[in-house]
Amino acid sequence: MSMKQQPLTERFSRSAQAKLVFEGALVGLTGGAAVVLYRRVLSWAEGAMRAITSWAQSNLFFIVLWFVVLAALVFIVGKLMLYEPYTQGSGIPQTDAEAIGRLDMPWYKVMWTKFVEGTLCCFGGLSLGREGPSVMLGGMSGKAVSKLFHKDRGIESLFVTCGAAAGMAAAFHAPLTGVLFAVEEIHKVFSASLVMTAMSSAVVSDFLVSQVLGMRPTLNFQLIVNNLPHTPNYVLVILMGIYCGFLGALHNKGMFGCQKLYGKIHSYVPYTRIAIPFALAGIIAFTAPDLMCGGDAIIERLQNPYALSIGTIIFLLVGKYLFTTISFASGAPGGTLFPLVVMGSLSGALFCRILGFFGVSEMYMMNFIYLGIAGLFAGVVRAPVTAIVLVFELTGSLDTLLSVSIVSMLAFVTANLLDVDPFYEHLLKNLLGTLPGDAELKKLHGVSMRTYNVTLNSLAAGKAIRDIPWPNNTHVILVERAGAKIAPQGGTVLEPTDTITVLINRSNLASAEQELTDLCRPQAFVTTDAVSPDSGSEGPSDKSK
Repeated sequence: MSMKQQPLTERFSRSAQAKLVFEGALVGLTGGAAVVLYRRVLSWAEGAMRAITSWAQSNLFFIVLWFVVLAALVFIVGKLMLYEPYTQGSGIPQTDAEAIGRLDMPWYKVMWTKFVEGTLCCFGGLSLGREGPSVMLGGMSGKAVSKLFHKDRGIESLFVTCGAAAGMAAAFHAPLTGVLFAVEEIHKVFSASLVMTAMSSAVVSDFLVSQVLGMRPTLNFQLIVNNLPHTPNYVLVILMGIYCGFLGALHNKGMFGCQKLYGKIHSYVPYTRIAIPFALAGIIAFTAPDLMCGGDAIIERLQNPYALSIGTIIFLLVGKYLFTTISFASGAPGGTLFPLVVMGSLSGALFCRILGFFGVSEMYMMNFIYLGIAGLFAGVVRAPVTAIVLVFELTGSLDTLLSVSIVSMLAFVTANLLDVDPFYEHLLKNLLGTLPGDAELKKLHGVSMRTYNVTLNSLAAGKAIRDIPWPNNTHVILVERAGAKIAPQGGTVLEPTDTITVLINRSNLASAEQELTDLCRPQAFVTTDAVSPDSGSEGPSDKSK
């Protein structure tokens, strides 16, 4: 009997929950194994690249020969990107689209292609991280397990999400971060079955990483974190949150702008686009090698941040951002999360150094480094809870929990007020706009994603999507029903207890949110003037056929 035919009491029975935990553990085992191998190979590739460039830098012939190697890498990576286009970029938006039912990627093809591409980009020295590809490898591992057990599309989406959690956990050595990232960024819908299964996947994945790579936190800073006095230094924590929010918005604005510039290149794509960061990597390899790859070399230098001058910190921060932006915006396969952590560390160190000119003691340098990591992550990704837990798991310390929470919340709010899209929501919107049937999404600039629960006796319940008076510039991209994911069409009838995911143009976000809330709540609670009979009749959602 298929999952769709089972009664709800059976589907959510204790035995079914236990089965999900077991299957989640299997997803974690397969996803964790893939990411552990990926991390091992990346470590070897970076080590080999640094050894070769260090040896070649004193001989012009070998320097030229290295650029020939980079040209060969451009050709190979470009061929692989054409062979499997969905492996371009970090892989997180593609995994997100897979989880909400908008993509159906061939897991085996995606996994080996992403693995090889990421390794070659690391060997070339591009400023890209391992976390995005790890999330994609984990998500595709979850899809592989679902295919093995012949699961329906709803459970397959759940396994993809759990695989993403396992991939993030294995990449950062952070199981709770993996779970929260899956809920807050990938799935966007909280449920007990999701958290339970994702936790099973993330814990097993992290256990595997611990056995193979050791127990040390990813950021093993040796310096002591000092407790910040609540006054007056918590005023500085508030300023730090606002500062990180501005930096997060600036980060995203620059990334999106660079992507538009790359979009103007139309000849011999993707070779011409990825040739730019590979050529830049060749120059940086012999001039500023600390900027290369994910940023482990910079983290090593931050083990003693007091030895870094303010000029050095600014150079590393600006250089890392520019190189990461040029690398990522080209579409080269690789992530930005670890470079983001590195830039957050540098942002915190810079903030503390600036405060030193006003008499603030630099004994709190490590505090501000941790605050910078959380604040920039929250400002860029707009996942503040994940940012808080990430700092705890990366550092193994709870000493800065209160200040990290304050900075994360303020960075989130500040970046939102600056009206710049969250990083992965923007990438997902762009991806969805390239899929068949999603051309109308290209018209939506500055889109936010929201979820709503359709309740009994609401205006939306029992009606087809095309017959519902949606607000202007909104688009329903997913309907979740009893754990199953449904790709919405114009004739899809919404039922009570459905959860819908909607893209909203941020130019009319507040009014659209109110109208959507009133459409989905019981009519007894609808405001009298919120929904007019013809409001939004021209919105893109009612055009789905």
